[in-house]
Parts: sequence; C-alpha cells; structure tokens
Amino acid sequence: MQTPDTLGREKPTLRRQGIYLLPNLFTLAALFAGFYAVVQGMNKNFEYAAVAIFVAMILDGMDGRVARLTHSQSAFGAEFDSLSDMVSFGVAPALVAYEWMLTGMGKLGWMVAFIYCAAAALRLARFNTMIGIADKRWFIGMPSPAAAALVAGLVWICHEYGYNDLAILPWVALGFTAFAGVSMVTNVRFWSFKELHVRRKVPFVALLLVLLAILVLASKPALVLFGFFVCYGASGYVMALWEMLGRRRRPA
Repeated sequence: MQTPDTLGREKPTLRRQGIYLLPNLFTLAALFAGFYAVVQGMNKNFEYAAVAIFVAMILDGMDGRVARLTHSQSAFGAEFDSLSDMVSFGVAPALVAYEWMLTGMGKLGWMVAFIYCAAAALRLARFNTMIGIADKRWFIGMPSPAAAALVAGLVWICHEYGYNDLAILPWVALGFTAFAGVSMVTNVRFWSFKELHVRRKVPFVALLLVLLAILVLASKPALVLFGFFVCYGASGYVMALWEMLGRRRRPA
C-alpha cells in the first residue's frame, strides 16, 4: 500500500516521464498518415494511399524542426519518430506496391516487397546508431522517406496519367521497389539538404525561383514530386560514379 510519503516521492518521477506534446503530435499525425496508406492500399484505393505517404513525409519533416525550434527534443521523441517512420516509409510503401502491382508476380513480388520493408528497418537502425558520428551534410544510403517517395510517386503518377494498363508496369514497379530498398542499405552518399539555412539572406531572384517552383508543383504535383525524387535517387549514384572516375584519373 502506498503511503502519502511514498506518493510524494514518486511525483517527481512521474513528472520526468512526461512527453513534449507539440512535436509528438506531428509524429503521431505522420504515423496516422502511414496507417491510412496501409488501409487504403488494402482497400485498393492506391492513389489515396500514395498521397498519404507523401503527407506522412511532410509531417515527418516538420516534427524534428518543431522540436528544435521549441527546445522540446527528447529521447522519447527520437524513438517515436523511428517507429513512425518504419510504418509510414517501410511497411506502407511495401504493402501498397505489393497490393498494386507485385501481387500478380507470385513469390518474386512478395520477396521484393519484403526486401524493401527489411531494408527500411535496417536503414533506420543504422541511422540511429550513427547520430553524432556521421557527416550531417550526407546520408549514408537513401533516406527512407525518399525511398518511399519513389514507390509512392510511381503509384501516384500511374493513376494520375492512366498508365495502370501498361503490360510492362509490374516489372517497372518491381524494379523501382527493389532499387529503393537496396539504395537504403548501400554506402552511397545522398545529400541531406541540412546545409540549407532559411534564415540567411539570399538574392531577390531566389524568392522568384521559389514562387515558380510552387506554381509548377501546384499545377502538376504528381509529376513534379516523382521527377524530383527520381533525380534525387539517381544523384547519389551519379556522384559516386563521378568520384570513382576522378580517383582513376589522378596520377598514382
């Protein structure tokens, strides 16, 4: 039986176990978007599922920034974010890809879907162990949100422009899913965009370029987002090939 004295001593412990509400609300919303993508994928509403994955990506990018701006970073938030990422960018894209095009490819289809899912888990685990060690300018391996965007973007653009009846599409989906999965666990470096500082002064023309990008994105969101992440997915390999060729040209 707890006495008043023991209850009084436990109060500080209970207070220390509290969590920061604001950043974890964004993480919870990202988790909901990932879960919603899974549900819509099971219900064959693949376009809704793809859009939900992109919504999860936006929310995932906001929770860390909100935590830093409000000085509410915590170990709980970091763990919660990783678990949310696993659902939104690991399980959801794999299930959506499988239900969309890979289910008709037999064992090969579910094996590739599982490879993607396992690669996302490995990518997140490796990222968590490298915090504070790796160069912040680069990601080692493609980040899981970008990999999810490759898979979800393909689904979205095919529904947007009516490509679902292409005979070769199951193999394209297989290739994109496998590429996204393998890219997450490679040692290829991808730019992290952490060198961009919005608080710095920029030329006036930069604002016009941002305005133009927003207009293009608003007019063709599926095409623009898919094209951007295809270029981002290729950028790491292009840079790695360029560096390899540069080393070969140097005199011994």
